[in-house]
Amino acid sequence: MSLVLVINSGSSSLKYQLVDVEQGTWIAKGLVERIGEGLSRLVHEVRDADVVEVDMSLPDHAAALELVLDTFDGVGPPLDGLVAVGHRVVHGGPDYREPVIVDDEVEQAIEEIVPLAPLHNPAALLGIRDLRRLMPDVPHVAVFDTAFHATMPPEAYTYAIPADLAAEYRIRRYGFHGTSYRNVTRKAAAFLSTPVDDVNLIVCHLGNGASMAAIRGGRSVDTTMGLTPLQGLMMGTRSGDIDPAVVFHLVRVAGLTLDDVDAMLNKASGLKGLAGDQDMREVRHRAATGDTAARRALDVYAYRIRAYVGAYLAVVPGVQAIVFTAGIGENDAALRREVCGPLRHLGIHLDDDLNRSASSAARAIDDGTGTIRILVIPTNEEAEIARQAQEAVVALRA
Repeated sequence: MSLVLVINSGSSSLKYQLVDVEQGTWIAKGLVERIGEGLSRLVHEVRDADVVEVDMSLPDHAAALELVLDTFDGVGPPLDGLVAVGHRVVHGGPDYREPVIVDDEVEQAIEEIVPLAPLHNPAALLGIRDLRRLMPDVPHVAVFDTAFHATMPPEAYTYAIPADLAAEYRIRRYGFHGTSYRNVTRKAAAFLSTPVDDVNLIVCHLGNGASMAAIRGGRSVDTTMGLTPLQGLMMGTRSGDIDPAVVFHLVRVAGLTLDDVDAMLNKASGLKGLAGDQDMREVRHRAATGDTAARRALDVYAYRIRAYVGAYLAVVPGVQAIVFTAGIGENDAALRREVCGPLRHLGIHLDDDLNRSASSAARAIDDGTGTIRILVIPTNEEAEIARQAQEAVVALRA
């Protein structure tokens, strides 16, 4: 058996997926929404079967997880013979570079990292603690989004602030979306018929949250996100790179509080701040009808990606491919054209017909005449978490 239950616990939601690691496919998946918000909803889907929906009051994550397990028992498939439960944990701090079997000590370490990810790690910790209690006989594995970027060299992850302050408060660039990058790097290497340890890529993970990574020899050597997911590219609601003095200016001149600025940069900026909408599809539709604010937002979005492509070409000698992945990266052909079209002088030659062709498969969209391939590689973070969880359990038992 190669079944792993993958858990992604949010502040008021819970996503789950039962994955067959050997086949690389999901068997069942679901979502619980509005936990602790009155009437909650569970949507449970079994492959090749009807979708089941349940509405009931779920006061906390423990109740939500109990409902999920009851649904597996009643609707199926049964959770017999699980290899592991894999938990997505956003932040692993400076110490966790690989997936780890969860015990009480690991739980405590994740709790200590909470100040580095106050919006994400507490929910993950709730899921871990509740499921370890409900499923004590199955190994639980924490898979960290930051782990893939632990290979960054000091010159890439160090902020130029007083070293003693940075050390005391663990301030450095960590990077995120690591589970996706690991998955896509392996798939891109296979597509290029290149060993993973020899593949050199620039990967663009573009969704509502967006980042890029420079991959040298199959390892991350730089990425756009930093201490938090706020740094780097412009995103759906996040500003991305910004002069830190803007914060001080808004506090002093506009009378905003630090909490106001924090909320603004994380929840009211990016596409939403420039165009009034965080959904790329809506922004693109409005730009097509002549909305100048929407057009400006798209131009800024593509420009920042191109700028990082240039930066990462300097970091990674012999880049073999630029890879687009995640919701926007995989599906927005216009964005890929806006990013790659102006880069022919760098050996990046887009084929417009291939770019416009819709497909859910890994594919090349360059015209074959450039020195750098352009790939679209669908990501599968749940399958990657399941694979890493299984590997951690196998290694423990070896």
